[in-house]
Amino acid sequence: MKRILICAVLITVCFLLETTVFQKLAFASIIPNLLIIVTSSFGFMRGQKEGMIIGFFCGLLKDILGGNLLGFYALIYMLIGYGNGFFQRVFYDEDIKLPLALIAGSEFLYGVVIYVLLFMLKSDFHFLHYLRHVIMPELVYTILVTLVLYQIILHINRRLEEEEKRSASRFV
Repeated sequence: MKRILICAVLITVCFLLETTVFQKLAFASIIPNLLIIVTSSFGFMRGQKEGMIIGFFCGLLKDILGGNLLGFYALIYMLIGYGNGFFQRVFYDEDIKLPLALIAGSEFLYGVVIYVLLFMLKSDFHFLHYLRHVIMPELVYTILVTLVLYQIILHINRRLEEEEKRSASRFV
């Protein structure tokens, strides 16, 4: 129950930061995608199921408070969380290279999917322009923010796992 509450608070805080503080810190109207960082992190830290659940709620929050189609972002984030869950077996929390690579890959994939579904299907075929001016700058900004936010998420996950182990050992 405590994990659910902390995850809900983390998702809400990241969404609020993304839609308020980082709107003011935007570079050329590009903001980092904090919800991708949260979704990817929980995916490779906790597995496919939790990655999907966190991704669903991140996307649903984005759909409800800013999207045009209900479930559009929920589906995208859910798939990103699920995909990152495949890397749980090779995840070591001391190594930051894998999380950075997975978050960068998730952000790139997210940008390409958004382009295909929201622009290309409307006959906007300027992919290189979108890649150069939206996808890559957002990816770089997200990676820079990941260096700080990932450490916070990792610390929260470690504390929750320690507490879960202590409470489980009391019942055994």
